[in-house]
Amino acid sequence: MSSVDTFRSKGTLEVGDASYEVYRLSAVPGLERLPFSLKVLAENLLRTEDGANVTADHVRAIASWDPAAEPSTEIQFTPGRVVMQDFTGVPCVVDLATMREAVAELGGDPARINPLAPAELVIDHSVQIDVFGRQDAFERNVELEYQRNRERYQFLRWGQTAFDDFKVVPPGTGIVHQVNLEYLARGVMTREVDGVLRAYPDTCVGTDSHTTMVNGLGVLGWGVGGIEAEAAMLGQPVSMLIPRVVGFKLSGSIPAGVTATDVVLTITQQLREHGVVGKFVEFYGAGVAEVPLANRATIGNMSPEFGSTCAIFPVDDVTLDYLRLTGRPDAQVALVEAYAKEQGLWHDPTSADYVEPVFSEYLELDLSTVVPSIAGPKRPQDRIELTAAKESFATSILDYVGDDEAAAFSGLDESVAETFPASDPIAAGEHADSSDAPAHVAGGDVARRPHKRVPFTTEDGTETELDHGHVVIASITSCTNTSNPSVMLAAALLAKNAVAKGLTVKPWVKTSMAPGSKVVSDYYEKAGLWPYLEKLGFHLVGYGCATCIGNSGPLPEEVSAVVNEHDLSVVSVLSGNRNFEGRINPDVKMNYLASPPLVIAYALAGTMDFDFESEPLGTTEAGEPVFLRDIWPAPQEVQATIDRSIDSAMFTKDYADVFAGDERWQTLPTPEGDTFAWDASSTYVRKPPYFEGMGTTPEPVEDIAGARVLAKLGDSVTTDHISPAGSIKADSPAGRYLAEHGVERRDFNSYGSRRGNHEVMIRGTFANIRLRNQLVPGVEGGVTVNHLTGEQTTIYDASVAYAEAGVPLVVLGGKEYGSGSSRDWAAKGTRLLGVRAVIAESFERIHRSNLIGMGVLPLQFPAGESADSLGLVGTETFDVSGVTALNEGTTPSTVAVRATRADGSVVEFDAVLRIDTPGEADYYRNGGILQYVLRSLVAS
Repeated sequence: MSSVDTFRSKGTLEVGDASYEVYRLSAVPGLERLPFSLKVLAENLLRTEDGANVTADHVRAIASWDPAAEPSTEIQFTPGRVVMQDFTGVPCVVDLATMREAVAELGGDPARINPLAPAELVIDHSVQIDVFGRQDAFERNVELEYQRNRERYQFLRWGQTAFDDFKVVPPGTGIVHQVNLEYLARGVMTREVDGVLRAYPDTCVGTDSHTTMVNGLGVLGWGVGGIEAEAAMLGQPVSMLIPRVVGFKLSGSIPAGVTATDVVLTITQQLREHGVVGKFVEFYGAGVAEVPLANRATIGNMSPEFGSTCAIFPVDDVTLDYLRLTGRPDAQVALVEAYAKEQGLWHDPTSADYVEPVFSEYLELDLSTVVPSIAGPKRPQDRIELTAAKESFATSILDYVGDDEAAAFSGLDESVAETFPASDPIAAGEHADSSDAPAHVAGGDVARRPHKRVPFTTEDGTETELDHGHVVIASITSCTNTSNPSVMLAAALLAKNAVAKGLTVKPWVKTSMAPGSKVVSDYYEKAGLWPYLEKLGFHLVGYGCATCIGNSGPLPEEVSAVVNEHDLSVVSVLSGNRNFEGRINPDVKMNYLASPPLVIAYALAGTMDFDFESEPLGTTEAGEPVFLRDIWPAPQEVQATIDRSIDSAMFTKDYADVFAGDERWQTLPTPEGDTFAWDASSTYVRKPPYFEGMGTTPEPVEDIAGARVLAKLGDSVTTDHISPAGSIKADSPAGRYLAEHGVERRDFNSYGSRRGNHEVMIRGTFANIRLRNQLVPGVEGGVTVNHLTGEQTTIYDASVAYAEAGVPLVVLGGKEYGSGSSRDWAAKGTRLLGVRAVIAESFERIHRSNLIGMGVLPLQFPAGESADSLGLVGTETFDVSGVTALNEGTTPSTVAVRATRADGSVVEFDAVLRIDTPGEADYYRNGGILQYVLRSLVAS
């Protein structure tokens, strides 16, 4: 609550019959020239000014913002609300429940632990695609979801009743970011303060990095770790530096045959190449008005993929039209318009009084230059023009086959390849006898590559074969694209055209349709398009993230068996935003992102070794070849279908009682009480150890002595590599733990579903099947060397041995350490394994912050240096000194690192201490952000 108004900005805004208290930006000279996003931050500071945490100097600093300067001024941003998904939300509620008990033990009132800002959780990460390609797939998958997650859902039901201002959207409703866009987002928030109704910009933080999707609606928000979100719920501001803002001007219009997905993959590549990590990206210019809201949301959603904090569009008429379409009340739409215009937040470059913002950096994209694209095989920024996809795949596949296969192929004489022309039926995707073809010849002069054709029989008796590059998963899924009617209806119309031409999906492809909200099903139904999707196997499997977060479910047994027995490098194609290694399915090595219509196209082709321009997808009954261009819907047809199939009544109906849930949810037995009754036998929800033995004042921080290296990692190690995700293997430490606790293999569920059990999560940290720990070259997975014995063992088992010996641990990393999703368990698991510091060349923003939030030091090698350049191999013993300076209230810029080799020789260097703000220093001194918040609440 603000108690100071230095600039006398407080005023009244009349909208219709209502009156609102507002903090006017016009009261502070200099704010009018700022980008939209910084104006929102400025209002936040004006409204929360208290003379202590937020002062008049903070407001002056943002008013005098120098766009060219490097960020240096720390501010405290107080988000208006918090949004969560269930994977990251469950541990948030677990921690809040644990904090209630800890407050009582420290002599405080447990009721103080309550969200002070609205907190909403959407259960969308738990549905798995076990059943597909049949009418009852949705019902069966939801039933399995409830069976697996009953304990978690009961716990969340308890949280919904025990905590004030905390709401849960039950399973089977939609994806958190789409629900946020279509329903939860306010545009402008209102709250009664001291008997007066106050209006202020809708801002939020979320426990998923793709919270930025709501940036498309003009809502400033971004992903934070679960631990930061908990602090925000408890009234703690987000400590940040006033950022650089990249102005991105859009011009032109999207050509025919190009989708919003193609646009977003192009922007992702452009911004990743430019470098926007830690910066705001803001779209502006006359072209903004030409970008539909759904496309804006698609672009905003991909912000984590190009690395920016947010990717925001300002408020304009397009924003208001979308609010009306999605059933927001007229009074709310009027408030958004009036407030934006009053505060200079309205975007209209044609207006006489429009002031074009100044930006730190400038980029531009002419939308008319965008071409159809995909991205892969392992990073969303690796865009490939569709016309070059076959050739690109032929190169990429060499990294995923055995050395012998790759070597044989790379040494293949050109003349041999020429004996298999492009018209070869094998190259065209047909199942001709290939006995006379070399195993490593693809045929054709565009995409020659290794082959390993293996005959097998599908469950329904179809005799076929699998090969490297075959598409075994084709999934329309994720918030990025299923929120966008233009690509969803394009996919359905393409399916209709394909069926009309007699085309079918290849028998080895697992197909699925997982929309972001029930509205998608409604407009498919109204347009009469479901039958065509289902004819191709794209039945509704659930409303949730599904394949995009690794919940693709198992491949059919016969497909999985062939893939694993013959070590085939097979492919998934999904309409998602993430395709990191090991993420989608443990049997699938290569993953490509594509628009929903292209997902269907690849399901029809059945392989990545395919050129849509020159190769037919099949033939008609008359024997005429059918190419992709023959079934691709015209933009006019897509728009006409949108116009006649989507209306606001759909949104009003589907969100009318969104928190109530179905009968399954309503009949769940719900525990009661202010504190949770922990079940000692639960393998889903357990009380974590963060507050054990914690006093009211923190112990002094200490230097690190005698630390050993738990893992030495390369560049672009993502939080998917670090954080437990996906299925739990029986022979893993987590699998053994569950078996020891009486859990049957079929009931292991996923790591995500067990995020409320720290014992499972510790055992899955750094256990990704694609992790490459350089301490064990040539081995993939969660394996390391126990330096105490010299034995190769799991990372978890080694950590236990080090803990028993009292040996602290460090992790060595390369560039962009911790990029990817904002997974709190990547930091929590790291700390609970006994890691005291991570030394890397550079860090992803959220993961660096999360490490500090868990009491782990993020250290950077000196500029231009790396573990390799310094000659560090990971067998050294590390000492870190200078950390104790934090006890004196100062934060040193560097700390001294001394690495001693077994032969006694020493490597010394000064590591950059990446504790960037005083607030982060407070968190570290307290052992973590939760401990800091807890002590603050008790002290007050």
